[in-house]
Amino acid sequence: MTMEREKEPMQTIGDAWRKGAAALREAGVDEAEANAELLLLHALGIGKAELLRDLREPFPDSRRAEWERLLARKAAGEPVQYIVGGQSFCGRRFAVTPSVLIPRPETELLAEAVLLEAERWQGAELTALDVGTGSGALAVTLAAERPAWRVVASDLSPDALEVARGNARANGVEPRIAFVQGDLLEPFIAADRGGAAREGLAADILVSNPPYIPSADLPGLQREVREHEPRLALDGGADGLAPYRRMAERMSLLPQLPRLVAWEVGAGQAEDVAELLRSAADWSEVRFVRDYAGIDRHVIAVRR
Repeated sequence: MTMEREKEPMQTIGDAWRKGAAALREAGVDEAEANAELLLLHALGIGKAELLRDLREPFPDSRRAEWERLLARKAAGEPVQYIVGGQSFCGRRFAVTPSVLIPRPETELLAEAVLLEAERWQGAELTALDVGTGSGALAVTLAAERPAWRVVASDLSPDALEVARGNARANGVEPRIAFVQGDLLEPFIAADRGGAAREGLAADILVSNPPYIPSADLPGLQREVREHEPRLALDGGADGLAPYRRMAERMSLLPQLPRLVAWEVGAGQAEDVAELLRSAADWSEVRFVRDYAGIDRHVIAVRR
């Protein structure tokens, strides 16, 4: 009697996770296991608890082609957030596309600093302006956390504004955010254009995470950032300070000086940006907020 050949054991979900992480490591992907986990959750349409529960379950054949496709995209250097279509920020999920910068954890500290500093005006109907809103992470967070505020979000990119508007809708705050296309502070400065008077925006809070990478440093960025995230959201000019310089120079043309200015900056730029703000107005305080790596990442200027 001929013995039947023993069948190869069916690959489990846990096997797929381990092999996927190994393939990503071999491709030079940082944090390969964490990336493989996010891709696996997306491929299977499950949460972390379900993944841990079902590690020994057979990997569904119906999802195998999709799993391999996702791994190939990540191995080629595409950011996992673009692959799965989203990123968490301050406890909320934001859709992200290659039209917008992926929200970073350090930017959550900027949102927290603004909310904390503004507690002194608790109950006031403040107007907050988010310049260069990108995905809308800051604008949506401020609108969600402070329902009494009026929030205005601007961006030079119409595609970014569409992403931001969708995120505002998904998080239930779209009716309370005005979206404006334009370059930095220009849409909010009162001016006479072609004989037509244009009323500026009287903002109490000005928050921004503008491009701050020096142009010459762009080729040295991580592959995921250099090849996939929008250059418009990265390139800060020759020294990385061009957007701050322009905002500081034009701030006096706003209908009123903001009570609070909060800007994210690149490593080593905090003192230079602080000097730009000091030259623009007389502030009660200018201070820095450090990120998780101990870098002065945010410049906060307050007028009391």
